[in-house]
Amino acid sequence: MSIFREYDVRGIADRDLADSIAYGLGRALGALALKCGDKNIYVGRDVRVSSPRLANALACGFEEAGLSVIQLTPGPTPLLYFAAYKSLSDFPTKSGVMVTGSHNPPEYNGFKMVIGGQTLHGSEIQSLRVEVERYSKLCPALLKAKSRILDRIPDYIEFISSNIHLNRPVHVVLDAGNGAGGELGVKSFEAIGCKVTPLFCEPDGTFPNHHPDPTVPKNLEHLIAEVKKVGADLGIAFDGDADRIGAVTSTGRILFGDHLVLYFARDILAEKPGATIISEVKSSQILYDTLDKWGAKSILWKTGHSLIKAKLKETHAELAGEMSGHMFFAHRYFGFDDAIYAGARLMEGFSKREESLNQFLDSLPPMTNTPELRVDCPDEKKFHVVKDFIAIAKKRFGAAVNDIDGARIKMYGGWGLCRASNTQPVLVMRFEAEDQAGLKKIRNEFSQMMEEIKSGVNVPAV
Repeated sequence: MSIFREYDVRGIADRDLADSIAYGLGRALGALALKCGDKNIYVGRDVRVSSPRLANALACGFEEAGLSVIQLTPGPTPLLYFAAYKSLSDFPTKSGVMVTGSHNPPEYNGFKMVIGGQTLHGSEIQSLRVEVERYSKLCPALLKAKSRILDRIPDYIEFISSNIHLNRPVHVVLDAGNGAGGELGVKSFEAIGCKVTPLFCEPDGTFPNHHPDPTVPKNLEHLIAEVKKVGADLGIAFDGDADRIGAVTSTGRILFGDHLVLYFARDILAEKPGATIISEVKSSQILYDTLDKWGAKSILWKTGHSLIKAKLKETHAELAGEMSGHMFFAHRYFGFDDAIYAGARLMEGFSKREESLNQFLDSLPPMTNTPELRVDCPDEKKFHVVKDFIAIAKKRFGAAVNDIDGARIKMYGGWGLCRASNTQPVLVMRFEAEDQAGLKKIRNEFSQMMEEIKSGVNVPAV
């Protein structure tokens, strides 16, 4: 089954995710939860059309496995994580599964899994395959979960409002992309004292206004226009399940993931000098150089929310963040990716400075780079292309190639990256150099290597 990915189980809902698959997953994960000592488990779901069906079948599987189940009211992935990590006294557990298609198109759906306080990934997910297939054959013809529905939104808001403290009011435009995080985002930001102008915060699993992926600049156009129109201090955007954040300044400049990591790290390092900060292979060299200058212990790691979370725990880091907008705070929080909490921390830091976000961006060393460039490449082909690309890159550039996750190659005073996405049928590329001429040289080098391995991949223009 191609639905078993590196970080989650995901596919086109009506084609790949039958009720029997969700039921089988519940049975298999239920057995794991019991081994971890959890007798209770949460099921969360986003606002996609297929999510109620899948949540019901998943809950039935858990019940058949012998677990007590609570289904959360529809909401974002961080709400499910919060309920599991907080292990509230009235339903103690460290396990939960979120039914969500994340930032993917409306027809997709999937499952993000926390068992015994650990986010499953890699071989742990692959090992589920046989058990899910076995249990799916036992799926009853009619599925009706017995589990009760519970609203954890008040608990979440109470925690956020007690954790975040603004020094002055902040006006924010929140674009939830009609995803699962709009209602909770507005309530949470208002609870900490923000003036909130909502934009596309009404849940609609068809995403009628724009695709809910804040890493794509085009998807931030409505947010930028609204921030300028109402004179807000900043704008914040969520992806479909609100575990990824995008942000823009008062004049519409985009703060990418590596910018946000630096903004958050600055405050954390003032409190905890020498703290460990993690980012990933797509992040700017400016991030790592600046963190080192500030006295942090910086770690360049693999892309992927599950992989980053595991590294965060392993290294006892205070913060980790990805270009995709996943931000992980162990400092004052639980270490999972939560765009609502990250947005609140952004506004808390903003409220304590006279410096604008534009001034912060201007304070960083100048560098010319691209956003994430996504090139179509079939799932069954993409990893082979990257393997061949790494081989030829090492022949040409030797030790300048970092192959921890794809190939990140230092060249011409900058670097270039090519890696296979673990969530979509694409190759992800990014280039950075001192100027536009250097950027084009790096891009052309990548294009030549792609031609030499006969990949059929056209490297995007820069």
